[in-house]
Amino acid sequence: MTAPTVPDTRPETAARTAIEVRGVSRWFGNVVAVNDITMSIGSGVTGLLGPNGAGKTTLLHLMAGLLAPSRGEIRIGDAPVWRNPEIYRALGLVVDREDTYGFLSARELVEATATLHRLPQPRAAADRAIAMVGLGSAADRRVDTYSKGMRQRARVAAALVHDPAVLLLDEPFNGMDPRQRLELMELLHQMGEAGRSVLFSSHILEEVEQVSQSIQVMVAGRLAASGDHRAIRRLMTQRPHEFRLASSDDRRLGVALLALPSVSGVELEPPGLLIRASDYGAFTLALPAAARDAGVRLYQVLPADESLESVFSYLIAG
Repeated sequence: MTAPTVPDTRPETAARTAIEVRGVSRWFGNVVAVNDITMSIGSGVTGLLGPNGAGKTTLLHLMAGLLAPSRGEIRIGDAPVWRNPEIYRALGLVVDREDTYGFLSARELVEATATLHRLPQPRAAADRAIAMVGLGSAADRRVDTYSKGMRQRARVAAALVHDPAVLLLDEPFNGMDPRQRLELMELLHQMGEAGRSVLFSSHILEEVEQVSQSIQVMVAGRLAASGDHRAIRRLMTQRPHEFRLASSDDRRLGVALLALPSVSGVELEPPGLLIRASDYGAFTLALPAAARDAGVRLYQVLPADESLESVFSYLIAG
């Protein structure tokens, strides 16, 4: 079942609500888990990436008001997060650990959450959230009879029941089968399109690449990069940019490209060329003229290392 469209019931709230992290650090004894993080999360879907132990879960808990910053401040909109229960009217949270009451049905769990939020029609709100995650046919079964992916969807429904402007999810795709993953990806995409601010962590790069408009990458407790991963790659001037080319005469084109100042290496890899360029902009500007002057027709020009996987591996390698 495809999740229904996310209602845009309060666009003015969503538009002005964003997460502001200002110089935040958190340490546990002598261990620094989060080190001087500053970032801003606006509307849309943002992926939070980092190797194990990078501080992603700690940062999400800080954003959700579950932990106090050792230094710095986090705000949602104009309101501080720490010691501010009112913030949960605008915030939905799915943590990584299993914390679902198994003796409840999904409907009872989500309706109880709606009641805690003091929603005027908790049953109707619960039904809407359950439909959004595609659990309608199993809503009255006990949660402890669910698969891990179904339990995860029940927890997402509980986080969505009050229609939050900000949604934080720690590894939300864990345990889901491919169909469930695709449906949740579509739901998150719809929430971002509706003006919500969605931040989720995941260790599966393909999921982040498909859903997120931007990324935040943490390494060893610090923010290593922020923004669109393709733009981040193009700023990595210390690493040659790789392109795969196909043309009417690869050998002649390779010889011509070796003469360009922006080209640091050329390899003939049938059915084409692998080019290493020290300057992304200069190479892309010079390539058409070089092919024309060599009398070669270009059939294909593809960046070879602009995937999120490549960018992530470069960032964590230092």
